[in-house]
Amino acid sequence: MSKDVCDLLFRLLFSFIFLALGAEHILSDGLIQKLMPAWIPAPGAVSILVGIILMIGGICIVLGWRLRFAAVLLGTFVIIVTLTVHLPAVVMDPHFVNESNKWMWDILQRSNLAKNLCLLGVCILLWHHKPGRWSLDHRLRGSD
Repeated sequence: MSKDVCDLLFRLLFSFIFLALGAEHILSDGLIQKLMPAWIPAPGAVSILVGIILMIGGICIVLGWRLRFAAVLLGTFVIIVTLTVHLPAVVMDPHFVNESNKWMWDILQRSNLAKNLCLLGVCILLWHHKPGRWSLDHRLRGSD
């Protein structure tokens, strides 16, 4: 498989989680709002704003355009949500977690924490990534 095909597949697969989560934040965020810390003001508006941020970052990655911007945007999101939602959830249980479903909550939060660390690692790597031939950056550079 060529480097350009690998690059395109990488960008499509990596961006999928951000695009899907962004769409969920914008279109159907009931569960997301439930999981938000109580101190967040206007959870509906925050959810939509976060959805827009995730969509912008995901679209930039799919297009292979402004990858450093997308890496900082999405990396910042991952750091914030990890520190404010997933890390505290590993050590504290919300009111709706009871003894019968605590094991599931613990597994969910530990896996989300691990996933976010992996996503952050890729965002850091994106800082130096040069997209291949099938990218908007490549086209705008006039390379071929």
